[in-house]
Amino acid sequence: MSEITTTDQASRYAKSLEANTWAQEIMPGGVSSPVRAYKAVGRIPVTIKSGDKATVTDIDGNIYIDYVLSYGPLILGHTPEPAAAAMSKVLRSGWSFGMPTELESQLAQTIVDAVPAIDLVRFVNSGTEAVMSAIRLARAATVRDKIIKCTGCYHGHSDSLLVQAGSGATTLGVPSSPGVPAQITAGTVLIPFNDIPTAEKALAENDIAALVIEPIAGNMGCIPPQENYLQTLRDLCDKHGTLLIFDEVMTGFRVAKGCAQSIYNITPDLTCLGKVVGGGLPCAAYGGREDLMRKVAPDGPVYQAGTLSGNPLAMAAGLSTLETLFSTDAYAKLESIGNALEIGLKKIASDAGVPVYTTRVGSMIGLFFSDSPVHNYEDAVACDTAKYSTFFSVMLDQGVILAPSAFETWFVSTEHDQAALDVTFAAAAKAFAAVAAM
Repeated sequence: MSEITTTDQASRYAKSLEANTWAQEIMPGGVSSPVRAYKAVGRIPVTIKSGDKATVTDIDGNIYIDYVLSYGPLILGHTPEPAAAAMSKVLRSGWSFGMPTELESQLAQTIVDAVPAIDLVRFVNSGTEAVMSAIRLARAATVRDKIIKCTGCYHGHSDSLLVQAGSGATTLGVPSSPGVPAQITAGTVLIPFNDIPTAEKALAENDIAALVIEPIAGNMGCIPPQENYLQTLRDLCDKHGTLLIFDEVMTGFRVAKGCAQSIYNITPDLTCLGKVVGGGLPCAAYGGREDLMRKVAPDGPVYQAGTLSGNPLAMAAGLSTLETLFSTDAYAKLESIGNALEIGLKKIASDAGVPVYTTRVGSMIGLFFSDSPVHNYEDAVACDTAKYSTFFSVMLDQGVILAPSAFETWFVSTEHDQAALDVTFAAAAKAFAAVAAM
């Protein structure tokens, strides 16, 4: 069990407790994104003061090995010097104009050169905007209204994507949030991830504009596609005149230079990027075939705009991040540390007698408290979330911070090293022991 008592926690996190009380008085749940409230793990959130390389420090002075990494974008760790220098230069010359800059074109060229499926790219400010805009473009290009998404895949909080399944494996979505009109989600068809028969049925029975999917699911834990799954979706979309949209907001430039699509050798019609592409600043993008992207205003009639899109600060951070990734051995380092982390966690869990199922693609890792494989959302929600809450709490108290939900992915950066792993494994031994004692 954790050696830190409830009394110790109150003392150790006193300033965070005070900050959380204040935050709840002025913001819903005291947060700007729901998961940060820590409700799923039964804790009060720590309030972060600073980050450095592979660690973050809270306002009480506690230091943690960080596997959240702002939910993925900090692939080079916190405050990498090249990006800091690039942004510092921008800060001295102006960080928002609402007009074109060379940095915008430079980052766009870097993306186009790295991803063969992208002929043209348009910058936006968030992954939600990127996917929403790509879907609008797909509907315009196909003159169809319905889309398909997989249950458990998250593509942002635009109305048509805030859906939950009804009865049956293939179903028209119903709103999963008040304020979302039923007639909007009625155009969203839901299918399970990694399930070809239901995808084939949905495409055959509906006029589908686009099938949007995370090639590696990252919002129900890290769940890779099964063999030939993505290629079969590509073939089915071609057969039915449906556009294939890869939501690589999380995977783009994290799992490979050419994104996840290069790992699985699939060419989507449209690709959505975010997180890493902006170096952790608010930035995202969507791009694809020229014939599709030329339909976007002002070249075509499909409207989309954003005052802060392509702002110099985000462009500088993103460009510096990609240049560093592409010119160093970053991906080899990420693969090595990710592999070591997965192997270490599996061994410690086994030694403790705790059944776990792990997944990994490069620097994205999933840890599920399950004795069965996890291939989709239905499998993920069947895992033991109470065990994860205990595991999370002990890890936090031992100086390792994870996402406060069993349905999130672990991320590593190039700054995670053997010393970070040693701290992680020592904490995990205590955490798995606590789980075993439940």
